[in-house]
Parts: sequence; C-alpha cells; structure tokens
Amino acid sequence: MYCALGFGKAWIGWGEWISCKFARTAAVWGMLRPRISTNLAVSADGKITSVAGVASGWTSAMDHARLLELRESADAILVGRGTLEADRMTLTVLGKARQPLRCIVSRGGELDLEHPIFSKDGGAIHLLVTGELRGQIDPSVTLHRATLLEFLHTLAADDGVGHLHCEGGGQLIRELAELDVIDEFHVTLAGHTVFGGQLARTATGIPAEYLPSALEFQISHFDARPELCECFVSYTRRR
Repeated sequence: MYCALGFGKAWIGWGEWISCKFARTAAVWGMLRPRISTNLAVSADGKITSVAGVASGWTSAMDHARLLELRESADAILVGRGTLEADRMTLTVLGKARQPLRCIVSRGGELDLEHPIFSKDGGAIHLLVTGELRGQIDPSVTLHRATLLEFLHTLAADDGVGHLHCEGGGQLIRELAELDVIDEFHVTLAGHTVFGGQLARTATGIPAEYLPSALEFQISHFDARPELCECFVSYTRRR
C-alpha cells in the first residue's frame, strides 16, 4: 500500500523508500560539510504553523522531549531568524557540558537584542547574514557574510562541526533541500491539528513552485502514538 504526505508542493511518499521532490541545484558532492539533520512537526493538513505564525507548543510533551533528545548529538543547532524569534528559542541542551554552537540564518541580520538567547548560557552564537546587513549586532556574536553553502563548509572546516541539526523554519529547510545536504529528516505527524490557510507555512516554506528533482529517503524510525494522535518518523537520505 502506498500513500503520500504533502508538504506544500513537495511530496513525501510512505513506503520502504520515499521520494521527496527536492531540487539539486548545487554541486555539493565531495564538499566538506557537517552531517545535517532537520526536525519539525506537521499538522494533518501538512502545515508547520498557522497563517498567523502560531509559536511552538502545539504538540505533545512527548514530542517536545523528542525535540530535546534530537539536539543532544548535535555539535551545532541551526535555525532561521523568524523561527528563533517566534518561538523565543535559546538553542541549548540541558545538562550537556559542551553546548552546541547556536547558528542563526538571516537575510539582514536584524536580531532583537533583548532576545533570551543573549542572556542564556550556551554555545557560541554564529549569525549568517545572506543579504545586506541591517541592524545592530551584539558583540558576543560571530558574524558571517556568506552563502548558506559557504557557511556549512566553514562550520565543518573551521569550527569542527560534525553534526548540524536544523529546527526550521520551512524556508531554511527548503534551502537546505535545494542544496541536497539533508541527511536525516525527522518529523512529527500531528493528526490532532488542522491549521488551514493557503499561506500557512509548510515544511518547505510558503507553498510555491514544486521542487523539481527527486531525492530518495529511507524510513529509519517509525513510532505511532495513537493515544496522542501523533506519529514520530525519521527518514535517512539514500545516497
């Protein structure tokens, strides 16, 4: 039996192998980069948030525990600025002696200097600005002016990052998918929630063009929790 789960206009098929319509637009084979995993929760209609951008906390306590568990093996955690600010994330791992680097991607670099990430002890903060620099940069932040692909190389080559874990948002995950650098894709399928809304974000951002090329992933973990109306699934890239 075959069924498909839609993330915006990209599709993941359930079965022994799954095929994701992700684009391969960068020559990354042989490039030094970290192993990259992603994690997010998806509603019954394939959304990761509402049109208004509801913050995290709409899934179960077990899903939150899984989120924290997935962070534990990471040398660095990656997140987009919008997700960082909407969820008030500090990107730390409780009880870990060596905290992961905290990496933020922003087009302009505008960060709220009152954000709790600046007052919470944790790993060094790295900010990647991919466009024109705007706003004030906290002196504790290491600033990078580069492309996302160049930043991934720098993390591996200069900072010794072997495992980079991305927690969204959808647009950042789409960019990673277009580069074909996602090695593990973790998702919580939350059947208890329907967000609706044409402009509500999916796992690959606001629904837009199809991602043209097919990448194959294998299901490596499947944990259905009907009592929670949730299912925890992990996919591993087949290369």
